Amino acid sequence: MKRIVHMAGIKGFAAMALSAGLFLPAVLRAGPGRNPVIWADVPDVAVIRVGGTYYMSSTTMHMSPGLPIMKSQNLVNWQIIGYAYDRLVENEAMNLENGKNTYGRGSWASCLRFHDGMYYVTTFSATSGRTHVYRTADIEKGDWKANSFEPSLHDHSLFFDDDGRVYMIYGVGDLRLVELEPDLSGIKKDGFNDVVIPNASAVAGEDIMLKAEGSQMLKVDGKYYVMNITWPRGGMRTQIIHRADRITGPYEGRVVLQDRGIAQGCLIDAPDGRWFAMLFQDNGAVGRSPWLVPVRWEDGWPVLGQGGKAPDTLDIADNGKGLANITGSDEFNRKPGEALPLAWQWNHNPDPRFWSVGRRKGHLRLNAGRVDSTVLQARNMLTQRTFGPVCSGVTKIDVSKMKDGDCAGLIALQRIYGFAGVKMEGGKKRVVMVRVQTDPPDPARRGRPSDRIEEAESVPLSQKTVHFKIECDFRERTDKAYFFYSLDGKKWNRIGPALQLAYTLPHFMGYRFGLFHFATGIEGGYTDFDYFRVSDRIGEE
Repeated sequence: MKRIVHMAGIKGFAAMALSAGLFLPAVLRAGPGRNPVIWADVPDVAVIRVGGTYYMSSTTMHMSPGLPIMKSQNLVNWQIIGYAYDRLVENEAMNLENGKNTYGRGSWASCLRFHDGMYYVTTFSATSGRTHVYRTADIEKGDWKANSFEPSLHDHSLFFDDDGRVYMIYGVGDLRLVELEPDLSGIKKDGFNDVVIPNASAVAGEDIMLKAEGSQMLKVDGKYYVMNITWPRGGMRTQIIHRADRITGPYEGRVVLQDRGIAQGCLIDAPDGRWFAMLFQDNGAVGRSPWLVPVRWEDGWPVLGQGGKAPDTLDIADNGKGLANITGSDEFNRKPGEALPLAWQWNHNPDPRFWSVGRRKGHLRLNAGRVDSTVLQARNMLTQRTFGPVCSGVTKIDVSKMKDGDCAGLIALQRIYGFAGVKMEGGKKRVVMVRVQTDPPDPARRGRPSDRIEEAESVPLSQKTVHFKIECDFRERTDKAYFFYSLDGKKWNRIGPALQLAYTLPHFMGYRFGLFHFATGIEGGYTDFDYFRVSDRIGEE
């Protein structure tokens, strides 16, 4: 019988248990909510309110299922209620086939809408080359219906106007408004299609490093507003807004927030008449974290923050449930075919032939269905977000069915990754810590750095089970991970050096914990994972 752990950080209560054996870390915080409202990677936020309930979509790019939908009653505490799609597209890049991948791509910034009793969430993808539309009458139960069309409209915002016409505004720098068919099946032939905000970045200065993008459009008191992000060279990510009396313009704009790089998102009203902006901040290696900023209106313009600053503390009570089901522990106690908890996402599209839960009772089994060269190309890596300010992930694995050339374990996943795991070579197994080291730029490589995989430490292993732990410290951008193994689950041994975590654009995602097994020699081996447990404390036995 498995021991059910009490998650660290809970004062006097056991961890909240969900169905299917999921146990949640929670931080009981008395008093007001604080920014970031989610200290984890939840970027490109789009928020709507329907009655007294808020819904938010976000970006998870190359992960499957993708395009997470979250729910809140207060804009501070959020939980995942589902995903818009199980698999974005079937191609070699999304399936990690023939050495291809789509790290940092997949689907990007989404737009969420409620119109005439129907929920819509739209996104776009360089991986598919298309604009994707998902719709459902019941956002909480899902059953999303999908269609897509060409081309891929970058950072678009879907907008239903009062006259029944439907538009998307999109682009970088020059923002273009395009009219869609009423059923959102594609761009309307002979419909409106023109740049309505040329050089949208100009309101933030002349020397711009990142031109205006991330459009979010809304209509307030008869005026049209378009929110965007831009980045003046030598400055920071900056929130700008344009407004017009007609959707086709002319638009006038201004800077509305320039504080600690908190930008890109949307405006949202509360039932009591208050207004907020949900934005995000580049939060180091943990990823891009949502910030909630109060808004007041002056002369028809939204004024964000307090004295031009986004507040650290909010005038909204925190319900004390922490990250709810955005991340969580899993004992893998479920029957075959039952859905995984919503905290889990696969790295790229999984191959259902080579993983299972319940085939061995109480275990996740990852099979090597093919041979791969590196862990980044390994199919069926199961992941979930790391979170701040500190966190740890722990697993126990049975490696008795590994084959020569197999490798399995627990990874801190990004381009600069590190993992603690087991390698089998020549019929012998070793506990290893492997990390990526980045060599300095070399003129022979056109000044580009290169990544080098290093086995930093190894220890012989003579038993069939072993425990692994990764601790992440994101306090004050420390951004370090520490790796451990245990032969009995009680005494932990540090292995390898600390890994300096780094948010890199090729992956464009905050670090994730990942469970993996892959073969470098022959296929057919497998590893059984007994559990995965997260905690919001580190440095403890």
